[in-house]
Amino acid sequence: MKKEWWHGKTAYQIYPKSFYDSNDDGIGDLPGIIQKLDYLKELGIDLIWISPVYLSPCADQGYDIADYYQIDPIFGTMEDMDRLLEEAKKREIGVLMDLVINHCSDEHPWFKKACADPEGEYGKYFYFQKKRDGRLPCNWRSYFGGPVWEPVPGSDWYYLHVFHKKQPDLNWENPVLRERIYDMINWWLDKGLSGFRIDAIINIKKPQMFRDYPADREDGLCDMGTVLADASGIGGFLREMRDRTFRPHKAFTVGEVFNAKDGELADFAGEDGYFSSIFDFRQTVEGKSVDGWYAARIPTLEDYKRCCFESQREMEGIGFYSNIIENHDEPRGVSYYLPVEARNTKGKKLLAALYFMLKGLPFIYQGQELGMENMVYTSMDEVDDISSRDEYQVCLDAGLSDAEAMAVVNRFSRDHARTPFQWSGERNAGFTKGVPWLKVNENYREINLEQQRKDPGSVFTFYQKLIRLRKDPEFGETIVYGRTEPVLETESGIMAYFRESEGQRILVAGNLGQEERILEIDGADGEACRILLSNGENVKVSERGIVLEGLQVVILLFIADRM
Repeated sequence: MKKEWWHGKTAYQIYPKSFYDSNDDGIGDLPGIIQKLDYLKELGIDLIWISPVYLSPCADQGYDIADYYQIDPIFGTMEDMDRLLEEAKKREIGVLMDLVINHCSDEHPWFKKACADPEGEYGKYFYFQKKRDGRLPCNWRSYFGGPVWEPVPGSDWYYLHVFHKKQPDLNWENPVLRERIYDMINWWLDKGLSGFRIDAIINIKKPQMFRDYPADREDGLCDMGTVLADASGIGGFLREMRDRTFRPHKAFTVGEVFNAKDGELADFAGEDGYFSSIFDFRQTVEGKSVDGWYAARIPTLEDYKRCCFESQREMEGIGFYSNIIENHDEPRGVSYYLPVEARNTKGKKLLAALYFMLKGLPFIYQGQELGMENMVYTSMDEVDDISSRDEYQVCLDAGLSDAEAMAVVNRFSRDHARTPFQWSGERNAGFTKGVPWLKVNENYREINLEQQRKDPGSVFTFYQKLIRLRKDPEFGETIVYGRTEPVLETESGIMAYFRESEGQRILVAGNLGQEERILEIDGADGEACRILLSNGENVKVSERGIVLEGLQVVILLFIADRM
């Protein structure tokens, strides 16, 4: 594999609205990120991905962009962004922005001009259709519920939006529109960005003929996943964008790609891929249902293990996945994947090591390094997320009671990851002296950075050790480039794998249960193994095998000349 500058990095996602508020208006901002750059350096971060800070009416938390060349005043100014790039560079931290180019805001000047003349120049930047025989052009369902077609006020035209109605889809079939997008991307890269996280990119290629698909709910509509599976030719757009923007700048790019088709993985994330990497979402989509959240199954740790190993096998010899356990669109990983009895410091470290040591680029979502947990919502009045609001109504329409619908929201809400970062045990978790835009998790006095910094056994300290291990020149070649070889794969309650390179083997082994387990692995004995990291007080390696306490994870170097 050709080595790239970003291969050995550790990345960190910042949700600006909830990271740190510098002016006490209750909303996190760019100056707040600047103030916390030294913290990110202390943690060991090399790349930060900042969720959208562009000018936006915030119908979907900034993913509805009204101007790609302006910073929204709630986050600061373009001068603040320039200073962030400068200060991050001083600390050898690269900055990624969110690239949202499937859609923009209905308040973008392009769309306003398009609505004034749907058949004119700007009308071709979007998708406009009229009803056919009194029916909408097709029966596709928006990701946030309801039809993808919304009427243009005062006319008989409808525009397409696969997300919120305030997020009209951009027409990538129009080469003029594509040129405008490439100009914008290059403008930001010339400014000093290290690259982008690319949002919802599969959606840019629709089937060329708007037509109905078999309905999958009583609303008579069809899920967009089914629709997009029928589209072809996205590679032409993505290859052109890469060659016109990312490649000349040697930018790092990571795609939000949920549903690449069979045989296409190398096209997206190989050495000549459209992107440097794509996120591994296999675990996050496990158990999800087209019927909605209420019909979804929460994956077990055994499911998690299987998904991880499937992804590792799939990507081996192709490129790098970007590995996550949570992001701004998912509940907190420790609350989602760990059973209740394992949601403690030891269990959180277990999950951290098992995902972090997989081959690929590890992404840490803000607060994950503290083991931040889900909220408990008692009423929809406490919920901001539009997706949660839609799914709550889907639950009621399916016959669930209010209490049952709230339980579903509590399992899956995106707001869990959007609560303010817990800096300290002070009021509002040290996030703001004002009124936070979203309620702070009530456990902030027990889970916060100030407390964990002082504790050598904290989740935060464990993440620091994982990052240092990845950067250690003695092991970096194996951890970054080595193969992932699962072992004891059929052993229920055990997740174990080797990371192997020429001349070096590192074992990562975790006990997913509460009871002690003995792992019989060839070559494991006290003389042939060196302990690199563990979340337990005792690591026992003998001729009997490796003895793991409940929820214990261990990272062992197998010493070649003693095996």
